[in-house]
Amino acid sequence: MNTLGFDQLLYVLPFDHRGSFQTKLFGWSGALRPDQAAQVSAAKQVVYDGFRAALRLGVEQHRAGILVDEEFGAGLLDDARSRGYMTACPAEKSGQVEFELEYGETFAQHIERFRPTFCKVLVRYNAEGDQNINARQVARLRRLSDHLRNESQSLFMFELLVPPQREQLDRLGSDPSAFDFDHRPRLMLQAIKELQDAGVEPDVWKVEGLHRQADCEQIVALARRDGRDKVGCIVLGRGEDSNKVRDWLVTASRAGFTGFAIGRTTFWDSLVRWRAGRITREQAVQTIAGRYSESVSLFERHAGTDLALKAEHTADGMARQ
Repeated sequence: MNTLGFDQLLYVLPFDHRGSFQTKLFGWSGALRPDQAAQVSAAKQVVYDGFRAALRLGVEQHRAGILVDEEFGAGLLDDARSRGYMTACPAEKSGQVEFELEYGETFAQHIERFRPTFCKVLVRYNAEGDQNINARQVARLRRLSDHLRNESQSLFMFELLVPPQREQLDRLGSDPSAFDFDHRPRLMLQAIKELQDAGVEPDVWKVEGLHRQADCEQIVALARRDGRDKVGCIVLGRGEDSNKVRDWLVTASRAGFTGFAIGRTTFWDSLVRWRAGRITREQAVQTIAGRYSESVSLFERHAGTDLALKAEHTADGMARQ
């Protein structure tokens, strides 16, 4: 059985998007031809090359990782693992309202084929939403959680999204920002508690950015309750603009979060401009590397004292190995 938790600094560059790459970056729908799938994989190679360039710029390898899918990034997962990088691979079907395992009954074979550092799931869970959907999701997640704890070397990364219900927005005058400030933090806490109580035990919670430090601190405290002392929390970018993501990074770093997973904000614009011929491939790679490196620097610059000491201790330990 794996020891629960991963409390080291963790800076993830996620590009496991599948449907959005296909439809929004390339404008394709339906099943892809082999040449189209190859173009998607080539775009992901650009992001991966940006990640590797960031390591050359000074991002420390033992804190850095990629999150990429098997469908378009199998070769990248294999290459990253051969180089000793931390890797994460999604287990969920892309673009589904209700969580389902991408490979159904053979999910374990796919995890063990790549043996990623983290097996990641994206789950939309609103505790005040459809209870039948929530119950079905919990059953599937418990099965995956048990496998990862008892039969795998991969750790469990849980990306929690709390989409507002129509009636919740109606009560707020259809104001999404009011939901983000006043309701999302409470619903995130409720979701984490319900999932933990149901036996779903992530090593790392990957959660949406919050505006108040006190809300972030509550998330960390709940994630680590009742002996879960080493469970980590990282903040995701949700594809937001760079200013909002910067605010979320600063707030999370000061509240005891252990890192981030910022994807589209880091690479999307570069891929769009490269695809349009407005910049070269190498310019896209270097821009991605710079943005990822900047996020690392920003997070570490604003981290609390305990986290800064942890970073120093980890670096010293790596140097002695």
